Amino acid sequence: MIRRIVGIETEFGITSVSAKGSRALGADEIARFLFRPIVEQFRSSNVFLGNGSRLYLDVGSHPEFATAECDGLRQLIAHDRAGEKIVDDLAVDAERTLAEQGIDAKVFLFKNNTDSAGHSYGCHENYLVDRSNVLRDVAVELLPFLVTRQLICGAGKILTEPDGSTTYCFSQRAEHMWDGVSSATTRSRPMINTRDEPHADSKRFRRMHIIVGDSNMIDATTMLKIASTRLVLELLESGVSMSHLAIANPVRAIREVSRDLGGGAEVALAGGGTATAMAIQREFLAEAEAHFARSEEAGDEREDREDYAAMLDLWRRALDAIESGDFSSIAAEIDWAAKLRLIRAYQEKGGLELGDPKLAQVDLAFHDIRQGRGIARLLEARGQLVRITSDEEIAAAAETPPQSTRAKLRGAFISAAQEAGAEFSVDWVHLKSGSGTSTVANTVALLDPFVTEDERVADLIAGFASVT
Repeated sequence: MIRRIVGIETEFGITSVSAKGSRALGADEIARFLFRPIVEQFRSSNVFLGNGSRLYLDVGSHPEFATAECDGLRQLIAHDRAGEKIVDDLAVDAERTLAEQGIDAKVFLFKNNTDSAGHSYGCHENYLVDRSNVLRDVAVELLPFLVTRQLICGAGKILTEPDGSTTYCFSQRAEHMWDGVSSATTRSRPMINTRDEPHADSKRFRRMHIIVGDSNMIDATTMLKIASTRLVLELLESGVSMSHLAIANPVRAIREVSRDLGGGAEVALAGGGTATAMAIQREFLAEAEAHFARSEEAGDEREDREDYAAMLDLWRRALDAIESGDFSSIAAEIDWAAKLRLIRAYQEKGGLELGDPKLAQVDLAFHDIRQGRGIARLLEARGQLVRITSDEEIAAAAETPPQSTRAKLRGAFISAAQEAGAEFSVDWVHLKSGSGTSTVANTVALLDPFVTEDERVADLIAGFASVT
C-alpha cells in the first residue's frame, strides 16, 4: 500500500472592524485577544493541540495552523478545514471578550495570501520524501510544475499593476516569490525551501517544503493541489526525468504565467527555446497519468486511489476549460474560476470596472472563513461550490488526530497530560513528560511518522496517573 505523509501550514490574515464609538484595534492587539485562551491554558502562543496539530502566532500577527501528519487526501482536507474551525472559534471567543470590555468589534480571519498593504503570508505544503533522492535535484525538476500549477489551483486575485491598471491573475503568491530553490528562510522567499529539517528519521527521510502555493477555499482545489503535486513527486522519485522543462528564470515566469488566463504565457526554458504554461502542464499531466497507471499495474495499492483518479480528471478538465476560454465547467471546483465568475457577475450587475474598490472587497470577502459571512462559505452552503468534507468530519478532525500516523500518539499523549493536569512538552518528533528539568528517560522520540502504537508512549501516559 502506498502511503505518503503530507501536511499543510496555513497563515491567516487578521483584522477587526469596530462599531462607531468603539475603540479601533490593530492587528497586534486583536491577535493577542485571539490567543488569550491559548496562552492562559498553555502559557504559550505556540502549542500542539489534542488533534495532533500545531497552532501558533507567527510573525506579523498571523495565526498559523499546521495540520497533523496525514496520509490520505480526504483526511488532509478534513484537518485543513479543522484549522479554520479552530481559529474561527477563537475569533468568536475574542469577540465575546471584547464585548465584555465594552468594545463592539468584529474579528475577521482570511484564508488568503495578501493584504491591502502588499504584504504576503503563506500556505506551505510538506511532503515526506525518501532520503535516497537528492532533494535539490528533485526540487529543480519540480519547479516547472509549480510555476505553472497556478493554472489548476490558484486562488485568483485582482492585481493592481505599477501603472495603476488592474488585471485578474491566477495566483496571489506569484508576485511575492523571489527565488526558485533555496535553503534560506529570511533573506529570500523561495518557491521550494530545502532546509534539511525532516521532522523524522534523518537517515530515511527528508521533507519537501513547498511555499509557493496559494491558500484555497474550495475543498476540491485543495485536494487537486495536493494530489497533483504528490503524483509529480512520485514520478520524479521513480526516476522519470523532466529536466528538459527546466525554466531559465522561474521568478519571472511565475509572474507572467499568473497574468495569462489563457495559459499561453511563453516560458523561457533553461536549455533554450520556450514552452507555454499550458504545454508544461499538459506534459506533467500526461506523465502523472502514466505513472498512476503503472503503479496500478504493478499492484501498488493506494487506499484513496479513487480520489487520485478523480483529481487527475479534474486536472484535465481544468486545463481543457482554460484552453476553451469557458471557465463555467470548473467554477464550482477551482478557486480562481469561482471567484472570477463572482466578480464578473458583480461587474455585470453594477457596471463596475475591475479596479472598483467594491470588487476588491468582494475579492477579500471570498476568503473570510466565518460560516454564514464569508462568500466562499456562503456559496458552499448553497451547494454552489464542491464540498468534499462534512461539518461532522471537520468537527471530528478538530478534536481527534489522524489514526493512521504518529499524530495518533501525539494527540493521545497531549490529551492524557491535559486531563491529568501534568507538565509536558511536545514537538513534531518528541513527547516529553514533566517539567524542563525532567530526565531524558521521560522523553520519547517518534522518528517514524507511520507509527501508531508505541509502548514507550503508553508508559508515559500511564505515568500521568500518578499526577492525579
